[in-house]
Amino acid sequence: TSREAAQLFQSDPEAFEIYHRGFTQQVGRWPENPVHRIVRYLRRRPASLVVADFGCGDCKIASSVRNKVHSFDLVPLSPLVTVCDMAKVPLAAESVDVAVFCLALMGTNLQEILEEANRVLKQGGTLMVAEVASRFEDIRAFMNAMGQLGFKSVSKDLSSAFFHLLEFAKTGPPRRRPAPG
Repeated sequence: TSREAAQLFQSDPEAFEIYHRGFTQQVGRWPENPVHRIVRYLRRRPASLVVADFGCGDCKIASSVRNKVHSFDLVPLSPLVTVCDMAKVPLAAESVDVAVFCLALMGTNLQEILEEANRVLKQGGTLMVAEVASRFEDIRAFMNAMGQLGFKSVSKDLSSAFFHLLEFAKTGPPRRRPAPG
């Protein structure tokens, strides 16, 4: 889970740096880095929009746009990072306009993490997800699950063999399934 990863990387920050360095090298071999797509997206929007960057890594988004960006990750690779578990970020409910997961949907508790993004997003707010294409076993099932989590699809770009770029709008709180029994 994201909690277990947080404990591991906080007890051994060098492991996170090694992981992040390897991941950066891998993405560097791609024709396009998805973080650059998200930066371009944000630059076309008003600078007054508040952004939450979940799993921000080296804070490329915060250092590239004029918006107020809350940057969250397990280890501070930059002084701009707020260290926390992405399933419990220190933001008020409905306090951000845009939430971003750029190559950051790593935990086994993805539902909790995405519910947290829903919690902090304003109604109608934007959720941007850029994720490695191979992590999506069934994109249709993922899109349906996002609907259950209170998001509707605005756009999806599946043209890259390396990553998918998905844009959602918050439609409301996650729909709870009734407890069994």
